[in-house]
Amino acid sequence: MLTTSDGPRVPRLVLPVVAYGVLLVAALQSLVVPVLGSIAGSLHSSANATSWVVTANLLAAAVLTPILGRLGDLRGRRPVMLGVLIVVLLGGVLAATTDNLPLLLLARVLQGSSFALFPLGIGVLRDELPRERLTGAMAMVSGTLAIGAGIGLVATGLLTRDGADYHRVFWLGTALSALGLAAAWYVVPRREPTAVGRTDWAGAGLLGLALVLLLMPLAQANNWGWGSTRVIGSFVGAVVAFTVFVLVERRLTHPLVSIRMLTHRPLIVANVAGLFLGVSLFVVFLTVASFVQAPPALAGYGFSSTVLAASVVYLLPGAAAGVVTAPLGGRLVSRYGARSTLVIALLLAALGYLSLAVLHTATWQVIVGSFAVNTAVTFGYAALPALLVEHVGPAETGIANSVNSIARSIGSSLASALVVTMLTRNLIEGSPVPLPHESQYVVIFAIAAACATAGAVLVALGLSRSPRGVLTTAQAEAEEVLGAAGLDIPTELRPAGSSVADSRR
Repeated sequence: MLTTSDGPRVPRLVLPVVAYGVLLVAALQSLVVPVLGSIAGSLHSSANATSWVVTANLLAAAVLTPILGRLGDLRGRRPVMLGVLIVVLLGGVLAATTDNLPLLLLARVLQGSSFALFPLGIGVLRDELPRERLTGAMAMVSGTLAIGAGIGLVATGLLTRDGADYHRVFWLGTALSALGLAAAWYVVPRREPTAVGRTDWAGAGLLGLALVLLLMPLAQANNWGWGSTRVIGSFVGAVVAFTVFVLVERRLTHPLVSIRMLTHRPLIVANVAGLFLGVSLFVVFLTVASFVQAPPALAGYGFSSTVLAASVVYLLPGAAAGVVTAPLGGRLVSRYGARSTLVIALLLAALGYLSLAVLHTATWQVIVGSFAVNTAVTFGYAALPALLVEHVGPAETGIANSVNSIARSIGSSLASALVVTMLTRNLIEGSPVPLPHESQYVVIFAIAAACATAGAVLVALGLSRSPRGVLTTAQAEAEEVLGAAGLDIPTELRPAGSSVADSRR
């Protein structure tokens, strides 16, 4: 790392390397979606069994992300980030070389650890960048989540056109992972850990169990049946496991997740907003790709597009525009604040979905609607890290962003469950291939618009409009203790520009 007489100087490549790592996360998640049918045919497995290629990745991400995010806070972000990239690289090699479904599922579990690169990357930025650059940098990095998902879909379309072998997709993921590992090894500096304590393995196990029990039925309910014993039992088990997790965490000095992090209103709002943005991102990917491939002669809608055309013509514009809209999102956050930017993002997503619900008979109409939703998600993702950093200390940056990543994953799972459920019921009678009625798409777009609108209302009403500084979790806990003792809060524990009365509101 370059140095000056004043000490270490921040490497100029830290921001692009962290952004690349986050792009890798999203690309690895979306690359596999368009080739599930090819995998099922090549491995002679059922659609139900093959769907675990996505489900296993999602469950691994949900379990590993909070653990790895916390390890980054406790052990240092560089070694944890490098370890994650090595595991992801091994998973890519295994996926690219195997023709066995269980081994492919193991590979996807290994690749699921990549989700931790987002909270680890945000932590690196907070450690390395000066305050005046942090908001814009976090916005750019977070915005690449939407960009990477679109790029992954487009790359898959290009690599598998004309029936090419699906293994190409995993070789691409392997190459991208190797590049990320080399870049992180060279650029990410070594820093002392920001947190003290030890890893809460009991809490990690309970949280992982709760998330598996929640996400697994969302991903598999269409195969198991929404009213089946497995689905209902999993949801009940998730509630029980999460309740036990909260009770255990309340008794620990150094819990995996601070209970205030789960009860502090701004953080709750940020996580619910992340869930709605996760819904918005995956609904547009899944529905548009399916809609435009429908043959109009049979369905009365659609454009008979190929997988490649669906990716390049309809989804690429929104993803490519993220290169511009991600920095723009950072400027919006810097100028108007995270709250206002989130409201703008969610309202824009609602407008995009309403447009798709009403106007979808021409190519340009679908492109415009998809573009609006993609831009909205990029703005929203740009605002979320800034909102979280306002309310947690440096020692909790990794775990706070990990929890928010889980919220977005739950949103993606809900979106997938919604789309699959709606597009596999009320099919056109007499069609040689299963095709849903056009009204099914309209309902999906309308539900997505309603979710985005509800998110905008929640953010507008749930977050304070005050321009004054905000309490971090550590400051809030200190205030609680001092307030109970009847003591005033020391100046150094108050948010910048606030009075004692202000900070207690």
